[in-house]
Amino acid sequence: MAIKIFNTINRKKEDFVPVKKDSVNMYVCGPTVYSHPHIGNARAAIVPDILFRVLKTKYKNVVYIRNITDVDDKISNAASEQKLTVYDISKKFTDIYQNNMKSLGLLEPTHQPRVTDNMPSIILTIEKILNSGFAYISENHVLFDTVKYKDYGKLSKRTLDEMIDGARVDVADYKRSQRDFVLWKPSASDQPGWESPWGLGRPGWHIECTSMINEIIGNDTTLDIHGGGNDLIFPHHENEIAQGSCISSKSYCNYWFHNGIVLVNKKKMSKSLGNVILVDDLLSKHSPYTIRLALLSAHYRQPLNWSDSTLSEAQKLINKFKTLAQSVSHNEDPVRLDDEIIDILSDDLNTPQAIKYLSTLAKNAKTNKKDINRLVSSASFIGIDLLSNEASKSNLSDINHDHINNLIKQRNEARECGDYKKADEIRDALLHMKISIKDLDGETVWDYNPD
Repeated sequence: MAIKIFNTINRKKEDFVPVKKDSVNMYVCGPTVYSHPHIGNARAAIVPDILFRVLKTKYKNVVYIRNITDVDDKISNAASEQKLTVYDISKKFTDIYQNNMKSLGLLEPTHQPRVTDNMPSIILTIEKILNSGFAYISENHVLFDTVKYKDYGKLSKRTLDEMIDGARVDVADYKRSQRDFVLWKPSASDQPGWESPWGLGRPGWHIECTSMINEIIGNDTTLDIHGGGNDLIFPHHENEIAQGSCISSKSYCNYWFHNGIVLVNKKKMSKSLGNVILVDDLLSKHSPYTIRLALLSAHYRQPLNWSDSTLSEAQKLINKFKTLAQSVSHNEDPVRLDDEIIDILSDDLNTPQAIKYLSTLAKNAKTNKKDINRLVSSASFIGIDLLSNEASKSNLSDINHDHINNLIKQRNEARECGDYKKADEIRDALLHMKISIKDLDGETVWDYNPD
């Protein structure tokens, strides 16, 4: 089955056809590392992770790029508030982000470029834009001239007024048009800065991604897929297209995909509401597989409403799937990749349908061992290992497997002797330890349930 992607620039679902027959290049905007990652950041990383997995089943060479923005005024502000250096802040939160994503089972991207490692290519790209006549210098700033680029607005489909009124467009006197955006800006003595033809300064946000893409896949090369949150469509991705297209004879990118935001109890996350949910906090209380399944529970293009029930429903499914998966031995019958799950996800990453398919397999698996294996392989494909006894990181060290197995043995012996009171007491003791048990075909299986 061909991969279908909803292409934001054309506002419709399309068959994916890469520029080169057996190769795919995909770039996704990564984090700006100034604070702890929240569930919105996690969703923006898990969605392309699923696409990466699907692409790898269809194409011989898949290059997945996810950048690290380690130069930004937010980082400088955080460093000032915490009385640390910009380097200390970016290093700290880069490490936290990487550890969080690894805990959630994300595959490692092919490249993870950092802005600070790509300053020469960024400066070179800005020089090319200036030489092409699409940029100008004003008050020590280099700015892109949006009036010169006739297709400006093609991605976001915004009117002139909507562009100027955009919440993320800086209004400044040194601009010829308020739509114009900064490619390079001067740095004060307390801000990060690099020497350039325009003086000591630092890059604007948008030019960073375009430069890193070109540095990795080459100039005059079309990117196959570009992703990110739908809040990046304008102005960030709109600006990427403008600055990348004006210095290339090729199309900047053929397919754009964007994920919806995460709401918390139907409200947008914000510090003012106090409803920002950090990945670290979730991992301290819940299994990474529960969090991952919860993040995949809504279609990526739709908003995901996060609530207690989102997690509890995900936990129930994980427990159900793991109990079935661990009820039989897989040593004699190796687990093979299931084509059905790939076909489902090939249709615009339909993760709700994929989860529904797992539930169907779980239902059939009670009487069909092959469906248990298909359940295990399908869950594994979306990053969930049903054969693992992994619990949340904070409580994993507290689990004594020998003690649990001994209690289960005592319970089974009590039941065989007809001492059901003792058997129930042992079950209650296990539940108090957050251990759920289930009797399947003469064997008792258990699972850790932190929820």
